[in-house]
Amino acid sequence: MRPKMFILILVISFVSLLMIGCNGSVTPQRYVHKALAIMDKTALFAEGPLWDEAKKRALSSAPEMMDEAYEIVREALETAGGKHSFLMESSIVQYNDTIQWKMPAIEMTDDSILVITVLEFSGNETQAKQYAQTLQDGISSDARNVILDLRGNTGGNMYPMIAGVNALLPEGIILKFKKRNGRESNLTADYVAKEQGVERKATISPQIAILTDGDTASSGEALLICFRGLSNVRTFGSPTAGYASANRTFDMGDGSKLVITSSCDVARTGEVFCDDPIVPDILTNEPMDAALEWLRISHK
Repeated sequence: MRPKMFILILVISFVSLLMIGCNGSVTPQRYVHKALAIMDKTALFAEGPLWDEAKKRALSSAPEMMDEAYEIVREALETAGGKHSFLMESSIVQYNDTIQWKMPAIEMTDDSILVITVLEFSGNETQAKQYAQTLQDGISSDARNVILDLRGNTGGNMYPMIAGVNALLPEGIILKFKKRNGRESNLTADYVAKEQGVERKATISPQIAILTDGDTASSGEALLICFRGLSNVRTFGSPTAGYASANRTFDMGDGSKLVITSSCDVARTGEVFCDDPIVPDILTNEPMDAALEWLRISHK
């Protein structure tokens, strides 16, 4: 019995080295297994025959290099997380940390129409509060006509965007997130303002025109959905990118990050959005002109 036990211990030790690495580093096999476990638990589409097959294929692989592991994970992620999920290798993570972000732009037209350009945002906490505060300070309590320009807003952190325009949003639930098991979580403007560290302003109800294009994506689409179903809002432009879903980010231990879609966005109307573009009320190649005309007519 002793020789068999010795061989068994050697086998277990060898497998452990493959998974953990001699110096405690992440090995390719361990990386794949960790990624698959995360997808199984959180990914929006990680269920059913297609996922079972994709998971089986990934777990049966034997990558020897990290590049091989990355490709195996990416292939599985296409099934588990859909088009909004992705893997960022460490070099991309480091590059993203150096990207400069821009403040939102606010201006008033000659006929007192407030034009707010809400740009994508991926900065740190201090910058997020500055971003939100800039938006909030630019919205006066007597504003009667507002244009929210979301064209080119590719997403990032939605909290400073929502917190910054919280005066334009009503009390109650402004957005929901629906997981693959059907469970929903709610988001209110009060909660977002508190989390972002800015004051929740008294709600005002001006006429609001929202501009979108094919680059309005992710958190840009989430902000758009927060206004869905409000009687004082019209949307203009072209359909959005179709990434109206929420992601979770996981550190993978080697400097890379796994970004997984975990839920769909749900509007106050009950509409569920995820991978399909959001079509504006008025399809037009000249959304700014159309929005200005609508606002001017509505307040003649």
